[in-house]
Amino acid sequence: MKDVKITARVTGVRDDIVTLRLEKDEKGNFYPLIKNEVVYICPSRVPQDNRQEYLQAEVLRVRHGEADVQVFENTRGVAVGDPIRQSGQMLSVTLGPGLLGQVYDGLQNPLEIIAGQHGFFLPRGLQVDGIDTQKQWAFQPTVKAGTRLKAGDPVGHVQEGRFKHKIMVPFNQVGEVEVTWIQEGTFTTTTPIARFKDSKGKEHELTMQQKWPVRIPVCQPLLAQRYSQREYPEQPLLTSIRLIDTFFPIAKGGTACIPGPFGAGKTVLQGLISRFSDVDIVIIVACGERAGEVVETITEFPALPDPKGGTLMDRTIIICNTSSMPVAAREASIYTGITLSEYYRQMGYNALLIADSTSRWAQAMRETSGRLEEIPGEEAFPAYLDSSVKSLYERAGLIRNNEGEQGSLTLIGTVSPAGGNFEEPVTQSTLRTVKTFLGLSADRAYKRAYPAVDPLISWSRYLEQLSGWYNEHLDAQWVDDVKQMQGLLTQGEDIQQMMQVTGEEGVTLQDFLTYNRAQCLDQVYLQQDAFDDVDASTDMSRQMRIFRLLKRCLFEHPNMDDKDTIREHFTKLAGFFRNLNYSHEDGPDFRRYWKEIHNLNHFQLLDGTFAEE
Repeated sequence: MKDVKITARVTGVRDDIVTLRLEKDEKGNFYPLIKNEVVYICPSRVPQDNRQEYLQAEVLRVRHGEADVQVFENTRGVAVGDPIRQSGQMLSVTLGPGLLGQVYDGLQNPLEIIAGQHGFFLPRGLQVDGIDTQKQWAFQPTVKAGTRLKAGDPVGHVQEGRFKHKIMVPFNQVGEVEVTWIQEGTFTTTTPIARFKDSKGKEHELTMQQKWPVRIPVCQPLLAQRYSQREYPEQPLLTSIRLIDTFFPIAKGGTACIPGPFGAGKTVLQGLISRFSDVDIVIIVACGERAGEVVETITEFPALPDPKGGTLMDRTIIICNTSSMPVAAREASIYTGITLSEYYRQMGYNALLIADSTSRWAQAMRETSGRLEEIPGEEAFPAYLDSSVKSLYERAGLIRNNEGEQGSLTLIGTVSPAGGNFEEPVTQSTLRTVKTFLGLSADRAYKRAYPAVDPLISWSRYLEQLSGWYNEHLDAQWVDDVKQMQGLLTQGEDIQQMMQVTGEEGVTLQDFLTYNRAQCLDQVYLQQDAFDDVDASTDMSRQMRIFRLLKRCLFEHPNMDDKDTIREHFTKLAGFFRNLNYSHEDGPDFRRYWKEIHNLNHFQLLDGTFAEE
């Protein structure tokens, strides 16, 4: 960095927004500067260790001879006249083996390494590699000299934990290239492992890592040249949470939103989705959350057992920017996380990105916009909030890569509306973009109904879209049955509102029956115990089995002539089903409660099976 020429100087500082004035070259012209380029501010005041700080910043706006940049670190001590050096690159992350299991900040600085070198009070202006360049990896080539390749084609792989990490031709490579030399062995990520010649005859070296700008989707140049293809999501992301998988499914490669007030159980729900979902790679972006919650995530994830073997951290990347960290870095952290997710998707893996929370990301944009004195939109958010939210969620999706393998990126964003107000701009912009909405309710959380997703305000546009998968793997009536049960919940709520005014005496026997059916469905199927070894995770086959039995119990029960009998019957039924949910499917308790349910409803139990007639 010391050898990089000084091309600008600071002329003004407003919190994390710094105005610079460009220097002129020998010909009297301003040095070129482009939007989103990364520059480094070099404060003239050095810290006590006499280390020159290089404060990383991103260009937001360029005017004639001037520019505004957002600094990703504290600007204390930055003065007018301080020199600025240009990098000539956009804000980028390093892609390569060694990402899994890491905890980064929003700029891909490994926090554990920095803490080991400098203590837990992290100094600013450090330059630390996002990937350990000293660690060696066993590279296995899959092509030979003379092979013709294009951008995104793999040349070989290394073993990263349980995953084959593909080493690919740089994604921005134009046209076909020919491999002129390749070697097998154990190398660091910066060691050349191959050389290739482009269409102009120029030779390039290939290492196991490459840089990629976070503002540009990894797949964009590959889709533009039709090396890869974007496909339509056709199967659900199975989370093992009954309420989501059955009633409000999320497609693999789809988008979802989880808004809710403080204390509604967002963190626990995210943990369950991360741990039990049918995905390969999990990326958690803790964007602007309280430091206590982020510390809890960092300490809990390494200890959580992974249902697929090992610990959950073995296939997880955590990116954290707490509310006490600079606003600009908070805004960058979302893009860092989604770029890492796209990288693994391009290898053919199923990646899950959980962004917690996009409200803090939007608030960071609002603060930056205000300091730039841009015309504000609703509630002082920038006028481009809606388009920013849409462009973020559009990076999710299903990709068929160069080899014909299918990879997915599912994006679930949590929103933290003030006071649980779902009408505020960030929530509304998100709702117009995503296809699954899981609205958390403070009222349900107060009643200890977890997950506290309100089935009356939540929705999923994937239920119909995934009907082909349900017809093939479950049955042809699944979607219709789910809609019938959703209708039952709505009817039950309407009757409950009436009963709050008139009491039980003010409703008919049939309405009282409908109300109890809806209550039973809510208690035994929508609610799930996250801290029980059995009930925390319900696979789709068990969900279907219990759902079918419950539906039959709700609509084919014995005749009941009075409200006391109805209440007693459904209280017993709910108790049996709850005990069933806590029982291992291959254990004696499951068989006993299954039989009790059949006896209560006078169903015939087929010998040797769990299927009901």
